[in-house]
Amino acid sequence: MKKILLVCFLIIVTVQVQSQTVAEYISAPFPTSLTAAPDGKSIAWIFNDQGERNVFYAKAPNFETKKLTNFQGDIGVELSSLVFSPDSQTLLFIRGNTRNSAGQPANPAQLQEDTDRMIYSIQLGTGEIKNQGKGYSPIFHPEGKMIFFLQSGTIYSKSLENDTPAEKVLTARGSASQLSFSPDGNYLAFTSNRGDHSFVGLWNLAEKTLKFPEASLDHDSYPAWSPDGKQLAYLRVPNILNHLPFTSLKSANPWSIRVLNIESMIAEEVWKADPGKGSVMVDDLPAINERLWWTTSGSLIFPWEKNNWMQLYAVNLKTKEVKHLTPGEGQVEWVQSSFDQQEILITHNIGNIDRRQVSRLDLSTLQLRPVSDPEVINWAPVAVENGFAYFESSWNQPGWPTLEINGKKSKLAESMFPSTFAKDFSKPEPIIIKAKDGFETYGQLFLPHNYDSKKKYPAVIFIHGGSRRQMLLGYNYGYYYSNTYGAQQFFASQGYIALTLNYRSGIGYGMDFREEANYGAGGASEVQDVLAAADFLASRTDVDASRIAPWGGSYGGYLTAHALSQAPEKFHVGVDIHGVHNWNNDIPVFAPWYAPEKFPKMAELAFKSSPMAYVDKWVDPVLLIHGDDDRNVLFSESVELAEVLRKQGVEVEQLIYPDEVHAFLLYQNWVKAFDATYQFITKHSFVK
Repeated sequence: MKKILLVCFLIIVTVQVQSQTVAEYISAPFPTSLTAAPDGKSIAWIFNDQGERNVFYAKAPNFETKKLTNFQGDIGVELSSLVFSPDSQTLLFIRGNTRNSAGQPANPAQLQEDTDRMIYSIQLGTGEIKNQGKGYSPIFHPEGKMIFFLQSGTIYSKSLENDTPAEKVLTARGSASQLSFSPDGNYLAFTSNRGDHSFVGLWNLAEKTLKFPEASLDHDSYPAWSPDGKQLAYLRVPNILNHLPFTSLKSANPWSIRVLNIESMIAEEVWKADPGKGSVMVDDLPAINERLWWTTSGSLIFPWEKNNWMQLYAVNLKTKEVKHLTPGEGQVEWVQSSFDQQEILITHNIGNIDRRQVSRLDLSTLQLRPVSDPEVINWAPVAVENGFAYFESSWNQPGWPTLEINGKKSKLAESMFPSTFAKDFSKPEPIIIKAKDGFETYGQLFLPHNYDSKKKYPAVIFIHGGSRRQMLLGYNYGYYYSNTYGAQQFFASQGYIALTLNYRSGIGYGMDFREEANYGAGGASEVQDVLAAADFLASRTDVDASRIAPWGGSYGGYLTAHALSQAPEKFHVGVDIHGVHNWNNDIPVFAPWYAPEKFPKMAELAFKSSPMAYVDKWVDPVLLIHGDDDRNVLFSESVELAEVLRKQGVEVEQLIYPDEVHAFLLYQNWVKAFDATYQFITKHSFVK
């Protein structure tokens, strides 16, 4: 009987896969790094076209797309950090990969060449491309003839007018970041990270002198120059000693904003967060290189989480009056300055919780004006003359560069969209799921193509990573999750009910949701959300409760492992992609100070919050997928789990990528991972 079922299953799968493949759902070029020229007359971005990465350019008045580079093949070498020169005639970009702890740049294609990060310049008039040498985080001096950049946390400079080697700018302890020139180019401000504290440094270019005007015990960072260059604002964030990553943090010693008078070199506190809610400066919201923005009247705009949502406020430096700029339910996630300095552009989900929208904030009136279509997802806006550009996606279209000039909207580079892109899509439905402890979480439900309510379907639960992530009602703004959204659509096209879970500790739903008291290494409370998702599916009349499979990557792999070990009766198979299995092993990757033997109480709770604490109950088959140059989750996490499960007689399959990193650099590896995920789950869903 089993052989007959297997033959029938293979026939069905063959017919379905011939009509659509998982690759077709992730085959469109993915755009990143959208940036606008200082004169507002041109834009540039990067397309990752099935692993082939290149820089693209469009210029007013017709904004016809032009390909500026010609790198070929799916070879796993990143492009990033597009920066226009002050005169808008030169464009910088970085090509190459970051290094691991051994100092080795990623190289998943085993190229016999140096894959370290290199800075390149493009002369936009002639198209000439020059390799300016190793480095990252480049910025132009305001005069436009020199670039300043980083190498291993040290600041270097190089002339673009000749081929002289780069020179080290200054000697200082610590690791430099966040380079920022004064408007006149006389000073270079930067952050000097010293571990449990950091300073804002000032380098005088003419005198070649370095000062730390207001050294402190705290983390001073994010220097922001006033438009006239007479003042420098920055954040002051007190250190938080021995706080375990991936545990709740709702309050701390409050952070503040300080402003340095450049002439007197005296600083003052101009604003301080209240104790309690909002006293913590969240590391990655808004996710941008800046955290402070000056208005035309001399006020400062800053992000604050006082009302449970990361939103924007303005403080008047004279009166100290504070104004809330972005009211409503939702978070501000990115902020981008405009080319004319009269407005800032904001990406948020205020009033549209399961999407991303774009609004414009006038810096003169502090009035906010939404500009997005509420039915689509917009992000990464940049201002150009008479309009702006952004990326846009929807439930059946992946992210794409879009231009809006004088109210007229158009897609750029339309000819590059593949004609073979998938056609069958399921419009996701937003859902709310309540766990046994009463906590409400969210998600999206995809019904199968040609859905029949009288049938019983197998189901999959996709669990995102992070955990500071949010899946949306459409193709995601991040490459990793744009791909996994496509994979969920593929599952639906192949006859699955697919649920995507936004569990507690993720972003998008406010601080109380993100910092739930016992999440992660502090109790793994979000496991209850995964189990509730399984119960939600099992309770549906259109789901076969004996065929529910979790799958996910990173934190999603961690929760998949938890689901299979804590509740094997709710699931029948799972796919764990580079998941954490023992917090005490992986937390030191993010917190080098942490040694479990030095913090026995922390270590005990962290282990109890790990899948390894329940692994003896694991019986369901699992597919483990991992790259062995992963810098986020130790490869040994999968090695050790496989060893334990094999001793228990659990079926373990594996897909291992030599020299691949956490977020796969090779497109082919994404396709192989999703195809293997589908095949493994389907094999166990239809053959019993």
